[in-house]
Amino acid sequence: MKKPQPFDVGLIQMKMDADPQVNLERAVERIREAAKAGADVICLPELFRSHYFCQKTDCALFDLAEPIPGPSTERLAPLAKELGKVIIASLFEKRGPGLYHNTAVVFDAEGTNLGLYRKMHIPEDPLFYEKYYFTPGDLGFKTFDTKFGRIGVLVCWDQWYPEAARLTALQGAQVLFYPTAIGWHPKEKEEFGIAQHSAWETIQRSHAIANGLYVAAINRVGREGPTDGGLDFWGASFVSDPFGVLIQRGSHDGEELLIAKVDPARSEDVRRNWPFLRDRRIDAYGDIVKRWAT
Repeated sequence: MKKPQPFDVGLIQMKMDADPQVNLERAVERIREAAKAGADVICLPELFRSHYFCQKTDCALFDLAEPIPGPSTERLAPLAKELGKVIIASLFEKRGPGLYHNTAVVFDAEGTNLGLYRKMHIPEDPLFYEKYYFTPGDLGFKTFDTKFGRIGVLVCWDQWYPEAARLTALQGAQVLFYPTAIGWHPKEKEEFGIAQHSAWETIQRSHAIANGLYVAAINRVGREGPTDGGLDFWGASFVSDPFGVLIQRGSHDGEELLIAKVDPARSEDVRRNWPFLRDRRIDAYGDIVKRWAT
């Protein structure tokens, strides 16, 4: 059996413009920068084509959605082939009339579309009104065999669910990518901001530890929404190794490119010494599929 080789991941932490075409061009430019810097698998933030529109419910905003294949995929697939790199892009998918998903597309280094992951967990909170726009994913949890390694892709709110990380890890993912759009309510930031960000990072690093794999979270930055409210997207994109050690972390407010190495040998070493997968009691977990166990 061929030994899995290390590869570099590139996380593009960026601000979003109100114009989708501007965002697409900026994304292409930053993907080129990431490829030049040595990244093999390059991931964009969640819903990178627009401002985070889920801050309000407005039927007209469904016009931001696009089919897959569509304008974004037609631009990014040739780019992946040109650069010889894997690209992960998070899109507002129009699947059919009145049917929309929050969807990640994975392009292999030859420009082929390896498949889709449709966001499974859909939040509904003040300024995160995603249930209005997105149908929950129906493709399950997936991994993708790319030129450089086997990756799993989950999206934002999926970050909080250990079940999603576990089921993706059990399919052999070497790294979990989480394209993300998360930030502070400005009026809550002073009181709760540190704790909220800490919880977000901690839960994802715990997925790395519990599953013995790399985790890469990619967030946007900048204030979006009305001047007297909106959201401050907190950036802080990061890569954690299989024991929860931070390899890279971005700032809270700057556009950045993060490059980090994924080494499957590190996962093997961690799993041998902390054999959580070995010691799972799969005979005793039947109640996990129930909403409540009593």
